Amino acid sequence: MPMSRAYLESFRDKTIEPTVGPGLRLLLVGINPGLWTAATGAPFARPGNRFYPALAAAGILDRVIDASEGLRAADRQHLINRGVGITSLVARATSRADELSAEEYRAGAALLTERVTEWRPRVVAILGIGAYRTGFGMPKAVPGRQPVRIADAELWVVPNPSGLNAHESLATLAAAYREPALAAGIALL
Repeated sequence: MPMSRAYLESFRDKTIEPTVGPGLRLLLVGINPGLWTAATGAPFARPGNRFYPALAAAGILDRVIDASEGLRAADRQHLINRGVGITSLVARATSRADELSAEEYRAGAALLTERVTEWRPRVVAILGIGAYRTGFGMPKAVPGRQPVRIADAELWVVPNPSGLNAHESLATLAAAYREPALAAGIALL
């Protein structure tokens, strides 16, 4: 469904609900919802986003989810059944992540820590090294498994699937997402 720029702009600053359920093992944390995501209410919904193709290529999901018009109930249930949850570090929808302030990243990190304490995933994977560095005050952090935990959860930082992160291919995204999934105890397909 084509969406005009004006229509998408009407979703600026909106939020979407996290996709989580019982048996959560792996919590994937995006930076913040884009306008298309806010319009559809589905995480990583923008057509062409490499998130769901990378999850399928990694063996985390058995199919590529098309969330461009919203997340179908069957797809949401598939994520939950696989022990996968999705949320954002910053809840506010923007056109680009560089519209967010350092204060928003820090507040998001504090809220994420509260949610992880409540939801109790085995592993948290933050999709974006810059967001992690800013939100958690770790300016020298490198991608991969982190030496610190969030609540009781193992913490990973993996590449963001945005097209703006063009040096990452679908194969490198899949490889990066596979590692925290294995650490979370997800049986790869």
